[in-house]
Amino acid sequence: MPFSNTDCLDVAPRLRARLASLPARRQRAPRIALPAIARPHAEFCVLDVSEFFGNTSGGVKTYLNEKAHYVRQRPWLRQVVVVPAEHDKVSDSDGVRWYHLRGPAIPWQRPYRAMLAVQALRHIVRHERPDVIELGSPLLAPWITGRPARALNCPRVYFHHSHLPRVLAPRGGREPFGRRAAAALAWRYLRRLNRNCALTLAASKFVADDLVASGFDNVRRVPLGVDLTLFNPTRREKRQAVRQRAGLPTGPLAIYAGRLTHEKEVNLLLEAWPTVAARTGAHLVIVGDGPARQSMRQRAQGNGLSWLAYEPVRERLADLLAAADVYVAPCSVETFGLAALEALASGTPVLSADRGGVAEQVAVSGAGALFCSGSASSLAEAAERLLSEDLDALGERGRAYAERQHSWMATFDRIFGLYRTLARRSC
Repeated sequence: MPFSNTDCLDVAPRLRARLASLPARRQRAPRIALPAIARPHAEFCVLDVSEFFGNTSGGVKTYLNEKAHYVRQRPWLRQVVVVPAEHDKVSDSDGVRWYHLRGPAIPWQRPYRAMLAVQALRHIVRHERPDVIELGSPLLAPWITGRPARALNCPRVYFHHSHLPRVLAPRGGREPFGRRAAAALAWRYLRRLNRNCALTLAASKFVADDLVASGFDNVRRVPLGVDLTLFNPTRREKRQAVRQRAGLPTGPLAIYAGRLTHEKEVNLLLEAWPTVAARTGAHLVIVGDGPARQSMRQRAQGNGLSWLAYEPVRERLADLLAAADVYVAPCSVETFGLAALEALASGTPVLSADRGGVAEQVAVSGAGALFCSGSASSLAEAAERLLSEDLDALGERGRAYAERQHSWMATFDRIFGLYRTLARRSC
């Protein structure tokens, strides 16, 4: 997810200008060997590059892994993924190649790292010769890839996974002047990025409408998918054993799973929960990691609350989502809300803020409830009402919605169709 520190708005253009001005003789050669192209006879190649990737990250990481799974099953495709990491590394698997390029950690956005391997990334683009480049973050990668993409006549697609202007000004202009000015600068920056890309993708109507209203061209909405086999209501049959293993109580249980950052508005959930626990006896479990985890734990003390570490094993995460009675999505600026969709696919109703990508899922599915964005009292009241409803019936609606509208195959069929159209236009 995006930087909450507005310094990034100034740093990225300055660093981009400096990188572009470096003489070729002073730029470093790639630090890693570039192996022969995998699946050399594949008809089409996409190169994905994103700085929103880490060992304990969520939605973007899932998206890239699911795209890799899609490509492996189709021998006429190949995929190259470039992400920053602690150490340089290259790995291959059935037409999918991962380049991990060493980059410094971003202190206030752990576990994300900056993409500073300029020449390595540019050499990779020239070596792999993709048909399309997809940019999964708006920071440095778009500017580093610009020159080799133009040389190859390779169109670039920007996927708006993060919504920095809304993070800076979530109330739509009712913030203090400094935050409104920062949001305006963020919009200006993103419009410039949009002009350098052939297409901008958005996963929700909430984001797509914002982009179009702010002057973006060529916006396409492509909802994300969910693994319907992995996230499945059948896992609810072992919910008591799962709770026991995780040290969770047997009564009403709510869950939040995601990055622990202030823009996720988890503090709002923590503020509301003592009231919910007092009225309903419901327990809340927070699953995840992030730069705000320690400060959140220090502020939220007492009964009715448990903390679990980031769960890297997807099967165990699916077990936890199915073991809960309600999933809570407190963030009002979610670009989509993949964890909420995974909960719906698991048969778990969702309580969401009334704005953002998750609110759309709840409204369309009818499998949960909404509260007034930013209001702890409204969250508490909505949680109390939801916990008193027929949760099994709501869970069935959520599962039906996931089956009806969201599969990863449909998502990537649509995305690769858009890729091919762009590639044909660039010929």
